[in-house]
Parts: sequence; C-alpha cells; structure tokens
Amino acid sequence: MMEIFETCQEINRLLSIQNELAARNLLIQLLADLDRVKTPYPQLVNHMIRATGLFPYLQLESASWDQKYVHHAFEVDVGRRLATLHREQSSVLARLLNGRSIAVSAPTSFGKSFIIDAFIAAKHPDTVVIIVPTIALMDETRRRLFKKFSEHYTIITAPDTRLGPKNILIFPQERAFGYLASLKTIDLLVVDEFYKASQEHDPERASSLVKAILKLSKKASQRYYLAPNIKKLNDNAFTRDMEFVELLDFNTVYLNIQEPYKEFGGDAAKKGAKLIELISPGDEKSLIYAGTYTEIRKIADLVIKNLPTVDRIYTSAFAKWLRENYEKDWLLADLVERAVGVHNGSMHRCLSQLQIRLFEYEDGFDSIVSTSSIIEGVNTSAQNVIVWRSKLGRTNLKDFTYKNIIGRGGRMFKYFVGNIFLLDAPPKSEDAQLEISFPDNMLGTLDEDGDADQLTDRQIERIVEYRTQMSDIIGEEQFARLKRESVLQDSDADFLLRLAKDMRDAPEDWKGFGYLNSSNPAQWDSMLYKVLKLKPGGWDTTWSNVVNVTKEIAHNWRDDLSQIISTLRQNGISIEDFFKLERTVTFKLSALLGDTNELHKMIVNPAVDISGFVGRMSRAFLPSAVYHLEEYGLPRMISKKIQAAGLINFEDPDMDLLRALDRFKFLGINAVLAIKSLGPFDRYVVRFFFDGITPDESQTPDDAS
Repeated sequence: MMEIFETCQEINRLLSIQNELAARNLLIQLLADLDRVKTPYPQLVNHMIRATGLFPYLQLESASWDQKYVHHAFEVDVGRRLATLHREQSSVLARLLNGRSIAVSAPTSFGKSFIIDAFIAAKHPDTVVIIVPTIALMDETRRRLFKKFSEHYTIITAPDTRLGPKNILIFPQERAFGYLASLKTIDLLVVDEFYKASQEHDPERASSLVKAILKLSKKASQRYYLAPNIKKLNDNAFTRDMEFVELLDFNTVYLNIQEPYKEFGGDAAKKGAKLIELISPGDEKSLIYAGTYTEIRKIADLVIKNLPTVDRIYTSAFAKWLRENYEKDWLLADLVERAVGVHNGSMHRCLSQLQIRLFEYEDGFDSIVSTSSIIEGVNTSAQNVIVWRSKLGRTNLKDFTYKNIIGRGGRMFKYFVGNIFLLDAPPKSEDAQLEISFPDNMLGTLDEDGDADQLTDRQIERIVEYRTQMSDIIGEEQFARLKRESVLQDSDADFLLRLAKDMRDAPEDWKGFGYLNSSNPAQWDSMLYKVLKLKPGGWDTTWSNVVNVTKEIAHNWRDDLSQIISTLRQNGISIEDFFKLERTVTFKLSALLGDTNELHKMIVNPAVDISGFVGRMSRAFLPSAVYHLEEYGLPRMISKKIQAAGLINFEDPDMDLLRALDRFKFLGINAVLAIKSLGPFDRYVVRFFFDGITPDESQTPDDAS
C-alpha cells in the first residue's frame, strides 16, 4: 500500500508541473502492476485516473460519488451499448457533434474509430462514407458497424450494391468512384489513415486517394480525417478549412522499449536465437515486424527449425485445411502447426482474417509475422511487438512508420504495457510533417475552373493542355462526359493520353481487341501484351507472368484452387507470387482494361465492348457473389460446396452479394453446417462468416471440430 501511495505522490508531482505525459505513463505502469496481482484500485488510484483523463479505467466498486459521476458523464452510446470515453475522445466527439470538420492525429491506441460509432449513434446521419486503406480493414470495420447499426443502415462494401434509405459505405479509395454519381450528399466523410494521400507515404496509391478525397469532399457536409503520429499538417488544399487536432501525447497504454540489438550487434545467429527466445510458446502474444517478404522467409526458416509443432484444436485443423485447399507443402501450414501466423497484403482476404481471429484466441496463434500490412491493414495489437528489421521493402524504415508499428504494442483493458523488442536499430526520431499535393500525373482528371483555387498557374496550364490534346482525339463533348462521370479509373493522365494517341494513330493494331471476349484464354495474349506494353512500369513482375496468371485464373470457378496453384508452379510462379498476381490482375489490370475499353469505343470501334470481360476479370473470374463473399470471410472452395449442395445458385446472373447474404440469412447457419462435404475447419469458417453477417452477438465461431 505504501508503494502505491508513493507512486501516486510522484504522479501528483508530475501533474503539478504539467508533465501529464510522464504522469500518465507512470500511472499506466501502476495499473499494470495492480492488474498483475489482481489488487482492486484504492480510491487514491481512481483519483489519479480521473486527473489524467483516463476515465474508462475508473474502477467503480471503490470509486467516490464524484468519480462515479465523471465515469457516467463521459458515457456515450456507441451502438447497442454504452461506453465511457476518455477525456480527449470526448473532446473530439464534441467537435464533431457541433458540426465541425476535423483532422485528428493521435497514437494508435487512442480509439479514433470508436468516435465514428458514437457519432452515428448520436446523430443518425443518412449517409456516411468511410475510406479505408485496405480490404482487410474494410471487412473489420464492416463487421464492427454491422453488429451495431445494420437494423437501420445498409452497410455497403461491394461495388454496385443497391443503396438503401440510410447507408454506411466502407471502401478502399478505388471503389469510391463507382458511387460518385448516386451519392447526392454525404453527411460525414471519414478518411482513415489520411496520411496516405501524401506521395511520400504511399507513392503508388496516393493519387487515387487524392482524387477520391477531392470528389467526395465536394459532396460532404462534414469531414473526419484520422492519422497516427503526424506532428504538423502543412497547408494543403484538402484540409485547409478543417481543424487539425494533434493529440500525440495522449496515450492509453505504456510502451516499454527494450534494445537487445545493442547486445548482439550484427551477429545473425545471436539475433535469431533472441527471436526464438522471445516467441517460444508461453502466455504472451507477439507481433513480429519483418519488413520484407525475404525477411519473413528467414524468420519462417528459424521458426520451423527451432520451435516444436503444437497440437491445438484450431491451429492443427487450420494447417490441415491449408494443405488440402492450397498447397500440400506450403510453408504457411508448417508455421501454423507451430502456432505462428503470417500476415501480408497479398494473400487471400479470408486467410488474413482467419489468422487475425486465431491470434485473438488464447489457444490459437502465439505470434504473427508481418510486413507493414499489419499496421495499416487491421486494428490488432499484442503484448509484445518485435522489430526484426528496420526496413520497409527496399527502403529504410522511417520514424513515422516505426512509431506506427510499435504503437501496436498494448491495448486498453488487455495489456496496459506493450513490450517493444528492437532486434535492429530504430530510425532516427523526427517530428512527422504531412505534405499533401496534387500529383502531376493526375492533373488531367481535374477541372481548371472548379479546382482552380487549389492549383498553381503551371498546374492549370497542364490541365488545359491535356484537355486540348484529349479533346482533339475524342471530341470536347466526350471529354466533358469522362470528366463529369469519372468514367476513367486510372489517375495517370499521361498514360491515358498515350493510349488515346496510339488508338488514333494505329487503329489497325487494335482490331483484335474484341478477342478478349472469347471464352478461350489462348486468344487473349496479343491484346494483353499490347496494353501492358503501353503501361510498362509498376507491375513488379514480368508481363508474361501477368498474362499467364490471367489465363489460368480464368478457370477459378471450374478448377480446384490447389490445381491452379500447382499448374502455375510448373511455370515458375510460386504460391506467394500467385496471391500477388491475382490481386494485380483483379485490381490493376482490370482497371487498365476498363479505361482502354472506354477509349476504344470512342476512337476505334463503338461496336466492340469488352466490359463483360473486364467485370469478370475484376472478380478473379468468379461469380460476383462468390468473389465478394471472400471479403466477408467465406472462401471460394466453401462457396463451391454450397453450390454443389444446391443451397445457393451462385451462377444465377441475378445472385449478387446482397441477394446471397439474404439467402444465407434465410437458410440459417444450421442448413449450411449440414452440408456433408464440409470438413471440420470448413465448419469453423462458416461460423466465422455467419458471425460477420449477424447483427447480435449470438453467433460466435467457437468450434473447429
């Protein structure tokens, strides 16, 4: 008791000299100690919790009346339940409820998303659009909001889904353009991880996010942008009339940073031994940031060599399922048998979702090895975060991303203290400033009148020059329509102009374009190569690999996935390459061909239309509902078993995602679980899927047997 009193005395001293950050860190460590020995909080500790603004941590059993009042006063409806906000969450919510548009920078553990739920519950807006950086985060956000608001809102994640009277739309930026015409007004536009609009942070996708922000914000009456670790937001056209709220010093967990790398220097054997020591099976969960795919492979080899296989109900069943459905000797299955998962941005969505779920279970995964996908892809955290390599792909890790990674350590009410183990030297500390500008390659998609106040004279000249050149080829009326309806998906104006000029100057070279409608993939080669040649960069692989995977996944619905993976391996394409390439084909190549098709109809031959082919390609040549159900956590191989059992006809052209979901709700979980061909882990996956389409908490995926 004396030690508690002395610690509270020190916390009080730090508060009196206005060092609230140090006071809060000391308090959180005290709460962790009390939690470890299961000691109820004395009233003095509750007093310190109140003084530092961490109201959710107040223990009501020992609280005084005024502390109970504060806990109650900061309680809000967050959808189907009440929750107490901490002081700064409440301050942000108050600004939003007052109608202000704000950009918030706060630590990972702050609870920025929680505020969205409270806003929807309080204001009941008609239309909320939430832009997220990844499909994985889209599904996680959808599951959270579906549980709370699906009675009153249509929750939309898939393109072409019918709007309801009240809608919450959750998308990565590329999907937002399909809804521009149908959304008249947006009550709240949320952009999660909005720092990705900066070329410095996401050179590949920044221009499409900038374009989405620009178009959507014109329809939005209020905006809420979220980012971690931004100290200063430099003047820019996108947030000029928004209030920037920097709350980086308000932490809800304490990060205990340890630096083992100093002990072993560059000794690879000692580094590997330290990693194995840290992740050996115990009762602690670890996220391992690997940095690159190559480093994931190194860690995998270490794990397989040094950790024993474990017999656990979920991991053993999952490993067996992976071998049956993907590849018999897949490295991931070897890791899963050792209670270790892998998270990267390219593998099938359902695999990432299932691994995050198994990481949450006490008897599931002990560790997950990851690239940067874990920091931007999902809201997960762990007791331990291990930084294996201070790299992000080929470049050195920047302090901004490093802080984002270590911010995954600790979680409110679960781990008061996050242990950070650095097995590589961290980057130099710096205050991150965010610069957002119009990338030059997207200027052609802008309007020199409507956007003039946000552009330089040189940029306006570029826009006029582009409009003149494009209008000369396709006509002013068609150009105006392309702009007005955002028909073209690619933001690279230089490429689109190059494409249009090629069609105008050599129309005879495009005579085979209609062959892409052929049901025989052997006839696709010449046109696929032609389009790839016009946009040579940014594929991260050879053109022949892109073409080979396109032709092979044309059989995605007919053939077993393991058969497709085996065929591609004979062509030198590994399972990891397959995941990346299937994504490249469905997103990048399909968008490219969609734009090519629009220009081809205007310039070469209006009678040739390959939009059906582009649509199939964008769904990995799977039936529409099957492809989108994968994002909901139902893999294609289980959809095939449901089709074979005659429960749902996914091949029916009218069977879109909403109809399929309605059909599942009508059938109920037991009808699906009764399918004889489902294996033990298939049944677990079905439960996981139903959990995500069920409003209340009654369905939980709990059994892998």
